[in-house]
Order: sequence, then C-alpha cells, then structure tokens
Amino acid sequence: MQLDITITDSPSPESLDLIASGLDGFNLDAAGYADRRELAVLVTDPQTGKVLGGLTGRTSLGMLFIDLFYLPAELRGQDLGSRILAAAEDEARRRGCCSGLLYTISFQAPDFYVKQGWRVFGEIPCEPAGTRRVFFNKDLLAS
Repeated sequence: MQLDITITDSPSPESLDLIASGLDGFNLDAAGYADRRELAVLVTDPQTGKVLGGLTGRTSLGMLFIDLFYLPAELRGQDLGSRILAAAEDEARRRGCCSGLLYTISFQAPDFYVKQGWRVFGEIPCEPAGTRRVFFNKDLLAS
C-alpha cells in the first residue's frame, strides 16, 4: 500500500487526537495504564480574565513535561515565575509524577531553573550561532 506523508504546521484537532489516543493505547498495552493529561498554569488579569502568560505542558507515566513557559517583561522579577513553576510541580506530584523534564535556550532562563532546583543533564548547540538548548530534569519527590 502506498501512503502519503504530509508535513504541516497546522494539524487538525482530529489528527492530534488520533496521534494522542494512539499513543495512549500503546502505553496502555505496554505499561498497563495511560495517564497522559495536559497541564497549564495560567496568569490572568482579574479585571478582564485575559491570560497574560503562564506555563504549558503535560504529565504522563510518572513524568512532568514542561513545553512552554512565558511571562511578559513587566511581570518578571516578582517571584511570579517561581510560583507558576511550583504550582506545576505540585500538580504533577498530585498526578503521581516523580520527575520532570524541560528544555530552554541559553538566552532564555537557564539560571532560573537552576535556582528552582532543576539539574542540567545536557546541552546541544542551536541557532542563533553561539546559543544552545539546555536540558533539565528534576526529582519531584526530593522537593
């Protein structure tokens, strides 16, 4: 059978659901359970309800994966980032996670994660020249 392979930057929700549920089924067969859940910690303006920033990721098979973390410049330096990350870690523990994984870019916030108890376990050069992806993990049970 000849199959097409398509590259897109805008997959349909149905495509994403098919891939996620397929992986959940595989995990269920292999591990005996499938517990992948999305996770977001959002900062909102109490007056408007508008989301101003936050963190997105997921939990699965005992691990917290942090995908994106953003705060606008005017909200940085007020301990808000630490509170957001702690909230994500606490929720991950409630969901049964024992470790966490994330990466950032060297010009973003690697020192922030170190201060929060995350440990660098690898770095890979990336663009722009002179920068690198910095990979972190954290033992959530030791925190």
